[in-house]
Amino acid sequence: MIDPARAAEMAARESYGRLLAFLSSRTHDIAMAEDMLADAFVKALTHWQEHGIPDNPDAWLLTTARNRLTDRQRHQARFPTDSEIPEMTTGEAFEENVPDKRLSLMMVCAHPAIAADLHVPLMLQTVLGLEAKTIAGLFLVSPAALAKRLVRAKAKIRDAGIPFELPDEDRLPERSAKLLEALYALHAHDWLEPEDTLGDEAFYLADLLSRLMADNAEVLGLAALIAFSHARTRARIREGVLVPTDEQDTRLWDDDLIGYGKHQLSRAYSKSAIGRYQIEAAIESIHILRKETGRTDWEALNKLYFALLKLAPSAGALVAQAVVTGRLHGPKAGLAALEAAEKQIGSGFQPLWAARADMHSRAGGFADARKSYEKAISLATDTPTIKLLTNKRALVA
Repeated sequence: MIDPARAAEMAARESYGRLLAFLSSRTHDIAMAEDMLADAFVKALTHWQEHGIPDNPDAWLLTTARNRLTDRQRHQARFPTDSEIPEMTTGEAFEENVPDKRLSLMMVCAHPAIAADLHVPLMLQTVLGLEAKTIAGLFLVSPAALAKRLVRAKAKIRDAGIPFELPDEDRLPERSAKLLEALYALHAHDWLEPEDTLGDEAFYLADLLSRLMADNAEVLGLAALIAFSHARTRARIREGVLVPTDEQDTRLWDDDLIGYGKHQLSRAYSKSAIGRYQIEAAIESIHILRKETGRTDWEALNKLYFALLKLAPSAGALVAQAVVTGRLHGPKAGLAALEAAEKQIGSGFQPLWAARADMHSRAGGFADARKSYEKAISLATDTPTIKLLTNKRALVA
């Protein structure tokens, strides 16, 4: 039998964002809705201990929070006598009367009026219920400063009356793109620091979004991309050292996440609307195939990076295709591709020097390899990458 504390924890994990979105969509006051929902969770711990866990914990929490919210607003004399939020007591009524407003809440968090660097922190706090100090730790910022900025952002949403609704068709693509960029940034943070929980949160939000926007090919592609990447988490860093993808132990890759990613990517392809995230997911899927075939299909990667550079050029993709060129046509061809890349992106990009060092090493130019590794180490910022580059440099000393 589940104890009350465990039931409350499960409700918080599964339903916090949905309940908060529903409550705040009626008032535009996220902070007040958070307070009322927090009170409801506190009350649940004692009430459920004395009276048992209700048949529908979510409905009980919503009704309790709704009553507190109504009392607060009546006290402030700015709320109608009858609450707009219906009271639900049964599971059936709850499901029928509480539409899922989480997508609207996420769109509010990613609204252009909110500073771009607050989009993801706001989502983490409102959709997942993470505390500001936890989010601050994830993003390596001051907890006090972040908490103040989040409070101000919520006040701005309330005072400006930013609507809790989907944008019209003209603005929806731009807003959706911002939302996906925010989740992609969260995923990128996880790649650098996989010991924290960002990967779990990125995957949770991407999966949620894939259910709320099931017809959007890029949403499905992003969910697949994050799943494929998250599947390799246990193999990506061993004993504090970054392990390149083609050197990872495939036995450590998560088969459930791989299956999920394949399913989402297949659904994305069926929409016939290819985009950046689908191509990046396809690149990940080619690496994932090594678990079945025992080899990396560099030809397929070359085609995919070519497509990615056409659609969404970046320094990372340019260097990655140069690496693929080196694997397909030899290190001299790879070095020539890197030299061409440097003319476009400059010489301050760490992966450029790491790739150059690897090419020189493969060509037998150990002195040049050592110099390139030293340059790459000087540009690296995360410990696992620095350890990898240091180990590689030792091999060409």
